[in-house]
Amino acid sequence: MINFFVQLSPIYQALIAAMFTWAITSLGSAVVFFFKEIKKGVMDALLGFSAGVMIAASFWSLLSPAIEMATNLKLIPWLVVFIGFFCGGLLLYSGDKIYNIMEKSRKKKGKKKDGPNLKRCLMLISSITLHNIPEGLVIGVAFGSLAYNIEGATLLSAITLAIGIGIQNFPEGSAVSLPLRREGFSRAKSFFYGQASGIVEPISAVIGALLVMRVQTLLPYLLSFAAGAMIYVVVEELIPESQSNKKKDLMALFTLVGFSIMMILDVALG
Repeated sequence: MINFFVQLSPIYQALIAAMFTWAITSLGSAVVFFFKEIKKGVMDALLGFSAGVMIAASFWSLLSPAIEMATNLKLIPWLVVFIGFFCGGLLLYSGDKIYNIMEKSRKKKGKKKDGPNLKRCLMLISSITLHNIPEGLVIGVAFGSLAYNIEGATLLSAITLAIGIGIQNFPEGSAVSLPLRREGFSRAKSFFYGQASGIVEPISAVIGALLVMRVQTLLPYLLSFAAGAMIYVVVEELIPESQSNKKKDLMALFTLVGFSIMMILDVALG
């Protein structure tokens, strides 16, 4: 099995590695099946936990690597991450406003409002999906670099990177499915949308492997862009909703727990 993988072209290796990370995202999304009934306290805690996971991922999985990549590429690190980060938040802000306009138009026409909080759900799915695109590109670049014999690029380091991203994807998958369940989606739909947020990784991994030299310059912008989108969702939707619970202090602790777990995974796995 190992020999078969080693003999494949870097593009196929990147695809298989990203399929693995997608599978882990699916496993994380599957935790939604373990909750038999919805209790506001439990779901608010999970919402706070998801917020913590996303905050930690925004820095250690996205902003920190973006700064390092920008430095290695002889770019201006603070300018690169500022442009990407602000644009990511601005995109979801614009989407938020467009949705509000569309909702007002629907009300004027007498149409019923969508069941769950559709706006929050769309923002959540969008932010995690945007986060997974640059992660897929990173995997693609890691394996694609082998074909160009770029200094420091080894098959072992590329595999280690994919494993690290895969493990980090477990809490990220649950960060999508659990809040969706909180909003009233069925377990099956919550799982479907949770795992679907990771399907972009195999696609972007192949693109990254094919365009390794070009994508390297764009990666710092894309990573920080995804971070901006995630932080916007956390501040706009997840934390305010979890803090609507009577036990605000306890919900804040769950946010810290989510942050700590994701931080440990990111730092330990590099």
